[in-house]
Amino acid sequence: MIHFEKFTLTNGLQVIVHEDAASHIAVVNVIYNVGSRDEHASKTGFAHLFEHLMFGGSCNIPSYDTPLQQVGGYNNAYTTTDFTNYYCALPAVNLETSFWLESDRMLGLAFDEKSFAVQQKVVIEEFKEHCLNKPYGDAWHHLTDMAYTTHPYRWPTIGKMVSHIENATMEDVKSFFYQFYRSNNAILVVAGKVKQQEVAQLCKKWFEPIPAGVPYYRSLPQEPDQLINRRKVVEGDVPFNMLYKAYHMPGQGMPGYYPAEVLSNILSEGKSALLHAHLVEDQELYTRIDSYSTESFDPGLLVISGSLTNGVQFEEAENALLEVLQKIATTTAIELEKAKNQIEAQLVFAQIHLINRAQDLAIATLLGDTDLVNKKIAYIRQVTLEEVKAIAQMILKEQNCVTLHYQAKELKHKPTGLQI
Repeated sequence: MIHFEKFTLTNGLQVIVHEDAASHIAVVNVIYNVGSRDEHASKTGFAHLFEHLMFGGSCNIPSYDTPLQQVGGYNNAYTTTDFTNYYCALPAVNLETSFWLESDRMLGLAFDEKSFAVQQKVVIEEFKEHCLNKPYGDAWHHLTDMAYTTHPYRWPTIGKMVSHIENATMEDVKSFFYQFYRSNNAILVVAGKVKQQEVAQLCKKWFEPIPAGVPYYRSLPQEPDQLINRRKVVEGDVPFNMLYKAYHMPGQGMPGYYPAEVLSNILSEGKSALLHAHLVEDQELYTRIDSYSTESFDPGLLVISGSLTNGVQFEEAENALLEVLQKIATTTAIELEKAKNQIEAQLVFAQIHLINRAQDLAIATLLGDTDLVNKKIAYIRQVTLEEVKAIAQMILKEQNCVTLHYQAKELKHKPTGLQI
């Protein structure tokens, strides 16, 4: 059990306190209720760009990293489709330093033109490195563009195209900040060797004076049901052929989400999992094959991706995969229990780390139930064999799927047999 206490400041900032007397550090986690799904279709990648800008100086502090490092702390951040998360860890005796830093950049950024230009360039280079120059780097762009026609999940977190970041202006940045980076659109988690009373006092001193912003009410277009299979073939300078299949699945908190998570585990967790055992070990059609879910708040995707063995054609590999997916109907109670045990072990081991506990508390609160951190294992445990088979039958349909064949140029015409 992760014990916690909650309170809300007058400016709307939700605060979660998790006391751990056995720790000698403190973790301060701030999650903002904004992700790439909140961007305009003509200005994508802004949530990720802002993650970088938050380290470029605030109202009264020119550098975020230096003061934190001077007291023995470190920090990081990441952006998803649904939220942007910032965290730092430092010796508990220096807890107030993190409050000073985090509250100042919540109050306002420096909006320095030089810093903006630097971070803009960093993000542009990151886009080019990971999406344009890396093998299969644009695969996710192709998959999301096929899978979503309406919902803003149709572009990746890094952005739909690099020109959106290149054309970003300081006015765009300021508008984004004052719309989303407000106290009433954020959740603060303080964990470790801390006391609730101490945290409450520090919150009142550093965060409560920050004015609330105009409440943000999310109203996103809902993705219509997919009725036909969508397919694409892409050719690129990649080392081997890759097959991707993405199936629409429920989002977090929706009926069927936990059975779908168990299904994904049954498919690919470990060498005895269905996909690896049949397609890699037995038939040797793939060199590796995996499945995962996007774990998104709105309806997301269960993705299967595999690298084909040299000489194996896409049609043969895909047909074999579809045959294996039919085997879910014969899943046994033993296989179900194994999957549940693996998921439970992953959740328990992850919570050993204080940073993970703090982040899980923040995400659960954002989902509307902080105690979800303690309920998740029970929800997994409650999944029945019938529910797994039912969700598999519901989502593992070709009409509910988008398929990408990523063809290696050098393999397209490469002979597969002995040439005399």
